[in-house]
Amino acid sequence: MEKTRVVKLEEIRTRCQKCSLFQLCMPMGLEEGDLDKLDKIIKRRRPVEKGEFLYRIGEPFTAVFAVRSGSLKAFTTTKDGQDQIVSLHLPGELMGLDAISKQQHICSAMALETTSVCELPYERLEKLMMEISGLQRHILSLMSEEIQHDQCHMTVLARLPVENRLASFLANLSERYKARGFSAIEFNLSMSRNDIANLLGMAVETVSRLFSQFQDQGLLQVERKHVKILDVEALRALQSKCGGQPPLEKKSSNTGS
Repeated sequence: MEKTRVVKLEEIRTRCQKCSLFQLCMPMGLEEGDLDKLDKIIKRRRPVEKGEFLYRIGEPFTAVFAVRSGSLKAFTTTKDGQDQIVSLHLPGELMGLDAISKQQHICSAMALETTSVCELPYERLEKLMMEISGLQRHILSLMSEEIQHDQCHMTVLARLPVENRLASFLANLSERYKARGFSAIEFNLSMSRNDIANLLGMAVETVSRLFSQFQDQGLLQVERKHVKILDVEALRALQSKCGGQPPLEKKSSNTGS
């Protein structure tokens, strides 16, 4: 039986360096020459420190960003000046695609921890999509996934009880970490309880109560930001099934290169 791995910043960074982010962010099976073309347009930026903005609402859209390590939250600002978190982004995910139509960012992106990103200037990426077979389809597929995620998130907020919202959030994180070759049942939360409450549309006191409740029920073991899922089947019974979300598994599966 393989030993489960907990997500570590240094390990994700090393994995990204070895695969130049292609295996996480870009279509599989590209020819070596195509990889070289794609690699040439990528700009490696300095790390975005915790609390810093990657981009802000209203700024001109110039590039798509690929998360190399760390995590960011995307949020909008309501008419009364309150921030509303709309998504959490992890390594291997692209950000900024929602700004293509209006040519300006419709939300802000802030680092939840020290985060490394690669910048793909959109004008050059757009030209490259015409040259590389499968790249345009891959970008469109990512945009479609964003739409499905948004629809699922709205369903969660509109219809599910608070217990199911938190269970769905944890199950979704589990699957995303698993896709990166890490443990599906043990990981660290980069989001604060306040941010989780904001994202899931509930009071922070409710989030804290639910974490305690899940621990008392034997579903989770929580120590500060470290979460270990103890009863996969029980958590799966609570999670939302919208968007065709795959089920949790009791053992992690390492899929990294």
